[in-house]
Amino acid sequence: MADSEGQAMKASGIGATLLSPLRKLHVGKALRASGLLWVLLAMCIAAALISDAFLNPFNLINVARQIALFGIVSVGMTFVILTAGIDLSVGSIVAVTAVVAALLLNADAPVALVIPAGLAVGLALGAVNGIGITIGRLPPFIMTLGMMVMGRGLAMTISDGHPIHFQKASADFAWLGQGYLLGLPVPVWIFAVVAATAYVVLRYTPFGRSIYAVGSNPEAARLSGINVQLTVFSVYAISGFLSALTALIFVSRLTVGEPVAGVGLELEAIAVTVIGGTSLFGGEGGIVGTVIGAAIFAVLANILNLAGVSPFTQQIVKGAIIVVAVLFETQRRRRSNSAQG
Repeated sequence: MADSEGQAMKASGIGATLLSPLRKLHVGKALRASGLLWVLLAMCIAAALISDAFLNPFNLINVARQIALFGIVSVGMTFVILTAGIDLSVGSIVAVTAVVAALLLNADAPVALVIPAGLAVGLALGAVNGIGITIGRLPPFIMTLGMMVMGRGLAMTISDGHPIHFQKASADFAWLGQGYLLGLPVPVWIFAVVAATAYVVLRYTPFGRSIYAVGSNPEAARLSGINVQLTVFSVYAISGFLSALTALIFVSRLTVGEPVAGVGLELEAIAVTVIGGTSLFGGEGGIVGTVIGAAIFAVLANILNLAGVSPFTQQIVKGAIIVVAVLFETQRRRRSNSAQG
């Protein structure tokens, strides 16, 4: 009896320890979000000064669409990174989903089948990542790196290395990537729904609190009664699902399933997530920052395009952003740990 009471008190203490930082996170996230908004505003002003074309309505719509495409996959990456994981396979999952969807459309499959089938492919590949990490005990970096290579090979095998064009897609499927609703591209509305849902899940549900707890201290989370393996498995399945959703939008817009689709998308998703304030060490960050990070990344890409910067140089800039963002986060954590010590 005494042992049971002791364990209950210990679990209660661990739970309080886990929840205390989570309460402080909301204040910290709000401060970081306000800072990111100022950065975004400054970039928009700079873009308008660099080129008159930036404020062109057509260009702004393209930027909004890019924000949505960066953002949807980055929401999934946010879930993963909050658990102190990483998903390098999102680009390959996009490619596999794209070629599968294109093949189904060429076979005259109805949209009611194509969309669920594409989402199921992403969910399944994400689940394989989750199984390898939780049951196989593989480090997330290794498991998702392997899936990145295998997924790309699977996309090449299915498509025989060639783009799969289709002309028979219905207007319903085309609307997914090309349509407009209330003056905004449909992908923007899809991103809004995804981001709002993710925000509610992370902010107000036990599952969301479990994600933060696992990222902060997985052993303490386990002792407090959280199913750590199920939580980790779930975030990789979510990441795969959202990667597939991104792929369907790509295919709908471009009317082609490319086996090379999504190359480098994992780096862009990581960059967006880290720019948005989600810590690569886990347990800190959120969806609001990711949304702003996606906007910053899309505006930056647009500025570089308007300024005539070559795509190769743009890759250097994007890589430098990741390094600087991680360096900033590392230094911030060191200062925080020193202050606590």
